[in-house]
Amino acid sequence: MTISTWDEIRTAYHVARMGTVSGAAEALGVHHATVIRHIDALEEQLGVKLFQRHARGYTSTEAGADLLQVAQATDDQFTQLVGRIRGRGDAVDGELVITSLPSTSPRLTPTLVRFQDKYPDIIVRYLTGERLFRLEYGEAHVALRAGRAPDNPDNVVQPFISQPISLYASDAYIKRFGKPESLEDLSGHRFVAHDNFESRAPFTRWLHERVTPDQIIFRATDARILRDAMCAGVGIGFLSTWEAERYSNLQQVFEPLEEWQGRLWLVTHVDLHRTTKVQTFLKFLKEEAKSW
Repeated sequence: MTISTWDEIRTAYHVARMGTVSGAAEALGVHHATVIRHIDALEEQLGVKLFQRHARGYTSTEAGADLLQVAQATDDQFTQLVGRIRGRGDAVDGELVITSLPSTSPRLTPTLVRFQDKYPDIIVRYLTGERLFRLEYGEAHVALRAGRAPDNPDNVVQPFISQPISLYASDAYIKRFGKPESLEDLSGHRFVAHDNFESRAPFTRWLHERVTPDQIIFRATDARILRDAMCAGVGIGFLSTWEAERYSNLQQVFEPLEEWQGRLWLVTHVDLHRTTKVQTFLKFLKEEAKSW
């Protein structure tokens, strides 16, 4: 198999995984025309159709599914190998890949900058989002996870700290609708919340148990959009106190409750946990967190 053929198979794998040419192009960091060219070339070389094209995207044919099952395993093994190679050695240099929820950025980003100042040969990659990056495939060196303790047996999980969470409303909202006097005084108020009603976040579950569905008038899947809606005066919403410090037009409605807190865990893969770079960063992070 030539290198160019593997590139084409890897492209086909990402098209199957994402379901669209644009999604695969974004995941691979290439132009969508490159994705289409790779698919066309691979189908021509193999003499079979790997995908059914339709208005919503691409669906694998039976032949495509067979090929892509092998491609997925190969891609996962290669990614895992790259991650492990990057984590070897005694030097504190090269890429340091950290993943967390965006809400930890007000504390974590300055910590990463100070770590980089101390170890200038480090290149920081800070990955955030709803998707859980897979440590077992080398997608990150260290993950800060929220909620229940992760239970992957290949990971080393350490309790970290709790992220303080509270309800906030903008000055504009309070001027228009007033401010709840107590936790029992939520009727008649408007709220913003995550669109996933099955969310395991403790504060989201708490809200759904105490207000009616029609009170949650603005929903989104991105926490940044919910924050923007709160700042715009749409409704009351939950925000970490770390984030709220940045917005002078937001008022804390109630003091943070323990039952709203998001428990954070430090997670590393067992193969990288003992490397010098990971251990050096974990030690630095724990010391920094004492002032958080």
